[in-house]
Amino acid sequence: MGLDTYASRNSGDVALTAEDEAAFEQAAIALCGGLRSGGGSSFRGKVYLDVVERVAGTSLLAEWIPPDEVRDISAAFERCDPAQVVEGMKGDRYPVVETEVLELRRFFHLCAERGLGLIGWS
Repeated sequence: MGLDTYASRNSGDVALTAEDEAAFEQAAIALCGGLRSGGGSSFRGKVYLDVVERVAGTSLLAEWIPPDEVRDISAAFERCDPAQVVEGMKGDRYPVVETEVLELRRFFHLCAERGLGLIGWS
């Protein structure tokens, strides 16, 4: 099984408040899901390893990415030019399209805004 990435309030197990879940549901973020991930507050991290590394210099392979690092990731995605990111990833094993970069931007922004970290499960 590959890496899945989940927004969470703590590092132990996926923990979101009802308000967090509602915020993700309302945002309707569309990212690639896995067998157990997808649907707003999680995504198939393996697919986005390269783009997150390229844009933010952070690996999704960590078991826990604390909220302060998620804020840094969010800021990096806010600063990036999605077209340039896509162009720079041509030939990578998991190239992305602009809409995916924009959806990652929205995902990380929502996590940062709500003070959430990320759990990586493989």
